[in-house]
Amino acid sequence: MKSSAILGRALAYGAILTVGIALLGSVIGFLVAGSSGLVSALIGAGLTALFMGLTAGSIVLASRATKGDPSSTLFFGIVLGVWLLKFVVFITILVILRGQPFLDPVVFFFAVLAAVAGSLVVDVLAFVHARESYVPGVQLPGEGSSTSN
Repeated sequence: MKSSAILGRALAYGAILTVGIALLGSVIGFLVAGSSGLVSALIGAGLTALFMGLTAGSIVLASRATKGDPSSTLFFGIVLGVWLLKFVVFITILVILRGQPFLDPVVFFFAVLAAVAGSLVVDVLAFVHARESYVPGVQLPGEGSSTSN
């Protein structure tokens, strides 16, 4: 299934994004706000991994539930349901973390902002770099085990 290749690429790019936010955010956070900035950036990176994983999981679950039919209403229902769950979990995490002494709100905000913008870029890049035929059953040049000319 072609969507698994797109999903795999998105997860690989997402892992790179998560590590980038963790490393760069930790250094910048520590320089700006000390240990609370470091912790804030790491929490932002953790949220990146969590939510990108939930997105991928929802697509896998929906694909299995609909036997690979992405036009199914059930497919969209599962993906939308997990999206709403992610929203509720995110708001819950924000409420729990609000006012915590180990969290620097500015560093956390920018780490989450980088995660949101980066995850959108990751999804676009994974989709754009996917080679998908518009006609079922047609093999695109460079796909599979074809002989070289």
